[in-house]
Amino acid sequence: MNEQLLAAAKAVKKTKAFLNKVSSTQKEQALFAIADALENNTDVILAANALDVAAAKDRGISASLIDRLSLTAARIADMAKGAREVALLPDPIGEVTGMTTRPNGLQIGKVRVPMGVIGIIYEARPNVTVDAAALCLKSGNATLLRGGKEAINSNKAIIKVMQEALVSADFPADCVRLVEDTSHETAEEMMRLNGYVDVLIPRGGKRLIESVVKNATLPVIETGTGNCHIYVDATADLAMATEIIVNAKAQRPGVCNAAETLLVHEAVYQKFLPMAYGALSEKGVSFRACEKALPLMPGATPATEEDWETEYLDYILAVRVVSDLDAAICHINQYNTGHSEAIVTNDYSNARRFHAEIDAAAVYVNASTRFTDGGCFGKGAEIGISTQKLHARGPMGLEELTTIKYIIFGNGQIR
Repeated sequence: MNEQLLAAAKAVKKTKAFLNKVSSTQKEQALFAIADALENNTDVILAANALDVAAAKDRGISASLIDRLSLTAARIADMAKGAREVALLPDPIGEVTGMTTRPNGLQIGKVRVPMGVIGIIYEARPNVTVDAAALCLKSGNATLLRGGKEAINSNKAIIKVMQEALVSADFPADCVRLVEDTSHETAEEMMRLNGYVDVLIPRGGKRLIESVVKNATLPVIETGTGNCHIYVDATADLAMATEIIVNAKAQRPGVCNAAETLLVHEAVYQKFLPMAYGALSEKGVSFRACEKALPLMPGATPATEEDWETEYLDYILAVRVVSDLDAAICHINQYNTGHSEAIVTNDYSNARRFHAEIDAAAVYVNASTRFTDGGCFGKGAEIGISTQKLHARGPMGLEELTTIKYIIFGNGQIR
């Protein structure tokens, strides 16, 4: 076992007792201190991030991934804003639900409690460092973070700022701890920290998530990749549909809630595809199109089976003409990753069917998939988008980072 990893895990675990008894007001004050410190240290964080971005460019990393890695003063301000928003959210810890009285007089209820130590393995998005720490702190959890090598300088600077802010608020610095060794071997050892980490959450690409699910001996909450679809129905407002697909594909293509496939009803494809092609081409999008769509999309390449399965995270869009709603639902449920799916329609019955029959964490009618986000859903921030079906599904906020325990009140009952 890596000695530095084990020492970090032990240090984080020791803070569980403190976090179990800390008040909501104290947690709010700590998060406000973190937000202020992030803004006050913007120059320090940007200088560290510049080292990561330069190294990423030297390695030839794609523009969309560099966008995910890059910080600006505005993005740091957004991170601070997110921490403040989390601070002001209702504290789930201590909420008592479902109190019932049994025939023997026992009163039995459930209370929300922290999970304990949450381990998070993620890739080149330094904003995750702040979002994860803020949500875990507010929900009473200690956090062991392991980011990717691409963002190591940024993450070290952010963690240092946050730990200093925690100490200023009379919290142990080790409530939030970064694993600075970014090797694959250390990541795999972190997946087996039974007795130190209570639950593990991977956040990143397909290979990372598959590795954690395959190798972890800890409980895992699986966040998923986003092979997201926009289906344009026969009754769709085509101007609205154009705006939605441009936003869903091109507003920020390197994120998991960006659209990767456009499906179009055969009744409207000849009118709609030239509209969508023109608007998307202006944004630099290229196309992988089915046989019917190809003649309407100059420069597109023929789509293959692999294209329907691919999360591009880039300015690439797969396009397919389908015969009807049934065909669209069948395609989506065959190829999607359970993340976010959307229909554009003016047919209420079709909207209801799409909601009912699509198997995904978030299902939209007449809106962009880009809204699948903790902040947009009113959670302040998110740990990730869960595509599993146990415990948590969709954007994971405070409630999803808690568990329950039963509380029982008696007056001498025996069995």
